[in-house]
Amino acid sequence: MRQFRRLFGGLKDPRASNARHDLLEILFIALAATLAGAKNCTEFVAFALGREELLRSILDLPHGIPSHDTFSNVFRALDPEALVAVLRKFTKGFAIKGVVSLDGKARRGAYARGKRAVPLHMVNVWAADTRMALAQRKAPNRNEVKGALQLLASLDLEGTIVTADALHCRPDTAAAIRARKGHYLLALKQNRGKLFKAAGALIDTARKPSRASERSPCAHGRRERRKAVVVPAPQLGQAHGFPDLVAIGRVDSWRYTNTKPAKPKVRFFLLSRKLSAQQFLKVVRTHWSIENNLHWVLDVLFGEDACRTRKDHAPENLAALRKIAINILQATPGPQRISHKMLHARWNNEFLLNALAHMR
Repeated sequence: MRQFRRLFGGLKDPRASNARHDLLEILFIALAATLAGAKNCTEFVAFALGREELLRSILDLPHGIPSHDTFSNVFRALDPEALVAVLRKFTKGFAIKGVVSLDGKARRGAYARGKRAVPLHMVNVWAADTRMALAQRKAPNRNEVKGALQLLASLDLEGTIVTADALHCRPDTAAAIRARKGHYLLALKQNRGKLFKAAGALIDTARKPSRASERSPCAHGRRERRKAVVVPAPQLGQAHGFPDLVAIGRVDSWRYTNTKPAKPKVRFFLLSRKLSAQQFLKVVRTHWSIENNLHWVLDVLFGEDACRTRKDHAPENLAALRKIAINILQATPGPQRISHKMLHARWNNEFLLNALAHMR
């Protein structure tokens, strides 16, 4: 509980002074329940009632287990920036280097009546090497680019390579990453017009570029072959306003199965750091860790897409709580899979307490 108080102790209670249940006790129960697989405020209460003896050995709970309404009111009113600050404070205990991925994610269940087509949209930052969520921000008016710029301004990116899809291939995004001492690797598509054509022409006419190739093992009946080319291109950065652009990379890939022929795919990237073609291939592949190890986990294991919580700050706060839970589970020794650790937290009190003790 000491580590928990160190991380969460600075949160301001948004409720009236006569609130019966202690804020930190409410958050402790919610986090422990999330580690064990609870997905919403109703399940937080069910978890607490089933683990009441364990919780009373740690917490005072003078007024018993908080109700569903108490959990709901707290998460609706709590400042989401404060909970994201807790998330960032947690990750400061780890050396964040290597690839950091930036990507948006819609909370598909978080929409008001009649607004199914415009659910809450979050921008997430993921450290691929440590497999930890670094930060999140709600995209204002579902503007992912604006949310990403606000998020990047709050991060220390020294020693990292920030990867992002073509939506974020913009001079202002590149400048924001470099301003925080990070390097960028941004996907480049035809919507960049002249820059895209210039990049293709430069690679086609390059002499002795860095080259590499690899084949992926068969997975889910699919095989893939990839070739990479990296060419110095500092002049393109100056001509098109991308700060510190030093190279252009291209990946040619062929994905095929036993029943379907290979389909070629070509992708271009802007780099602010000189990489060999082999290193470049690795970083491009690593970017997808945010989809496989964060977004997939949030949706499949934590039920984020299906969660109907949508009022006030509750969707953002529960999203931050899930990311804190993922980081705790990653830091806790035990089974390799997150799903297995969640089962241990659900069934084994000792494992659950050990996981909570791994907050730094």
